[in-house]
Amino acid sequence: MRKLKTQELNRLSPEEFEQAEKFPLVLILDNIRSMNNVGSCFRTADAFRLEKLFLCGITAQPPHREIQKTALGATETVTWQYEKNVSDVIKKLKDEGYKVYALEQADRSTMLDKIPDNNEKIALVIGNEVFGVSDEVISEADVVVEIPQFGSKHSFNVSVATGIAVWEIVRKNGWIN
Repeated sequence: MRKLKTQELNRLSPEEFEQAEKFPLVLILDNIRSMNNVGSCFRTADAFRLEKLFLCGITAQPPHREIQKTALGATETVTWQYEKNVSDVIKKLKDEGYKVYALEQADRSTMLDKIPDNNEKIALVIGNEVFGVSDEVISEADVVVEIPQFGSKHSFNVSVATGIAVWEIVRKNGWIN
């Protein structure tokens, strides 16, 4: 076994990425404080060829040096849009047929590994690093999903949680071979 060289990875060019079919998954970043987390979410959205990223509330928008540090150019490939009010985005996406998942620990959450494989359009809401997804957004979501945890800490970093959730949604819906 050997490590692959960069040219062996068969990565898409930005032009090929733009033309490529995207997985029907949208990320909604709501009031994310850390620009490094924002950049990392852009990079995850690029890696999984997600449809779009919505930046809401206080979430910073490109171009910004701190976002670029972790995005590594993904702000140039991933389609994104800023909307101040997350509830407006949720309503719009529901009207377009998306099922809205909020990633949060809640009393009636569905563990991420137990989500159905309905192969439907999904919008995943990621909340603030300290306060999480707001109660208002939880009430607007179709499903609250939670990542099972087994240690002494009760949370993941925003970008780590996003990567775990996106991977499981993509895998569970059969969007990869």
